[in-house]
Amino acid sequence: MTVEALDRVTAPRRPLERCTGDPEAFLREAWGRRATVLTRVDAHGFSDLLSLDDVDRFLTTTALRTPFFRLVKAGERIPEAAYTRTGRAGSRSVEGIVDPARVAALFEDGATIVLQGLHRWSEPVTRFTRDLELDLGHPCQVNAYVTPPGAQGLDLHQDAHDVFVLQAFGRKRWEVHAAPDEDPREPIDAEVRRGDAIYMPPGTPHAASAQEVVSGHLTVGVHVTPWRDVLTGVWSRLVKQVDEPVPAGWTGDPEGFARELGERLHELSNDLRSVDTREETRIRVERFLSTRAQLARGTLSERATPLEVDDATRVRRRPDVLCELRTYGDLLVVLLGDRRLEMPAWLEPSMRRIAAATGPFSVGDLAKQLPDAESRTVLVRRLIREGLLTAGDTG
Repeated sequence: MTVEALDRVTAPRRPLERCTGDPEAFLREAWGRRATVLTRVDAHGFSDLLSLDDVDRFLTTTALRTPFFRLVKAGERIPEAAYTRTGRAGSRSVEGIVDPARVAALFEDGATIVLQGLHRWSEPVTRFTRDLELDLGHPCQVNAYVTPPGAQGLDLHQDAHDVFVLQAFGRKRWEVHAAPDEDPREPIDAEVRRGDAIYMPPGTPHAASAQEVVSGHLTVGVHVTPWRDVLTGVWSRLVKQVDEPVPAGWTGDPEGFARELGERLHELSNDLRSVDTREETRIRVERFLSTRAQLARGTLSERATPLEVDDATRVRRRPDVLCELRTYGDLLVVLLGDRRLEMPAWLEPSMRRIAAATGPFSVGDLAKQLPDAESRTVLVRRLIREGLLTAGDTG
């Protein structure tokens, strides 16, 4: 078995561990503060996320369209007309379709291929990105850069967000300057090889240099939520309650206006002190855990046939689908990654049994948690339709 084949069958570690080697040490010593080159953090590399064959397949066997890819050379964007064509889909004309022959010629001539928003259309990258978001609690995005031998990389620049560079194949030389919160130092000059990574806090100047072999790396952008956004969200909900208009003629009575403004600010300060921080946290957690990728592959084929469920039906939990449970009084909230379900709280024991399932089980196995047979079938049928459970390939 080749190394690349081994990559694709080996159970992956959590994404943050793959990016850093030691997540606890990384978060304690480098996160948000210090640019770091991490050597061989993933012994098998990152070719399960991107290989040269993947890039070839994307560009030559699919009708990939802009803006999901672009070409640049020596830091300058190549006009799309130089490597795309127009086609038809049904009765509509479609522009920006990849022209494989022209892309290959430009690549041979030194152009870098940029695959944009890879987290939206590559299944393994989508899974990796979703799980990294869960590790960090912040939204992430992924682009890929494939540079031919001898081509010049990007000029010195900086990004406004945290960045992980994951070298998937080949190698590239990087110049990494001090991050804004680092002590002054000489730039790091490092050749990054397959399985290596670089972390850079926001505002870290960096540049990629020419190399002698083809290079492919993933750039993971982490869009960290600042406390400013959290506090602004709380403030916005409070001030929405103050919708009375400013009185007419207020400019002629500045003292009266200042006095009333002070009174309202005093009321708002009291409201701020009484904010239920646990409730605010609940709102943010639920929003985050219901706006991620669900990864419920197979739901369409399952909907293609009538859904018959009884106690003998064998089902299993889809392993890639997020399932977080929250109970609030008589309400059970189920967070499935891209959606939020509400159920009566008496279903919590059944849902916890389902959420913890690691293998196939029969609907009747839920009888201890849910004695009513009809309720069991209704619940399982809904969870199949929502993508958490599947009746396919259960053995």
